[in-house]
Amino acid sequence: MAHRTSGWPTEAQYLDLCDLPFRTIGPDCMAARESTVEAERSLQPLAAVLAWILPGLGHWVLGQRVRAIRIAVGMTVLILGGLLIGGVDSVDSENDRIWFIAQMAAGPVVLVIDAANQWGVKSLPEQDQRAWRSLGHVNSVGTLYLGLAGLMNAVVVLEALYPRPERRRKRRAGDRA
Repeated sequence: MAHRTSGWPTEAQYLDLCDLPFRTIGPDCMAARESTVEAERSLQPLAAVLAWILPGLGHWVLGQRVRAIRIAVGMTVLILGGLLIGGVDSVDSENDRIWFIAQMAAGPVVLVIDAANQWGVKSLPEQDQRAWRSLGHVNSVGTLYLGLAGLMNAVVVLEALYPRPERRRKRRAGDRA
């Protein structure tokens, strides 16, 4: 008759159970997983800077090609949509300071739009400025789109700065090996 041990798994067996698809997440499993993930994560400042300069570029450098394209397309739609809806006046560092701070996270393109607004549109005579400005709720919607683009890109930049570990992420068809 074989010697029977207690019904409890050893620590190694328990950690192996953590990786099963039907696992039960317990405090020991969570602690083991977090320590493994933390050991694998590293800061990627270059990727974060590139993600701010051109949304999606940071993830492209990290090898996440499909995700980079999705980020770039999503940010482009939000930025161009905000400009088409609200006009160049949607980015205004003088009159909409708080919104401008949120919009700045979308990258240098916001600085270019603000420069076009401040030095281009606002330097025109009042009669000519009307063609470039939107009024009322339309301007607010454009400002909101651009603010949302900035806030979303702030999350993207943080994710590029501190990316998930490679082995935990499933590869997509277009990602680099």
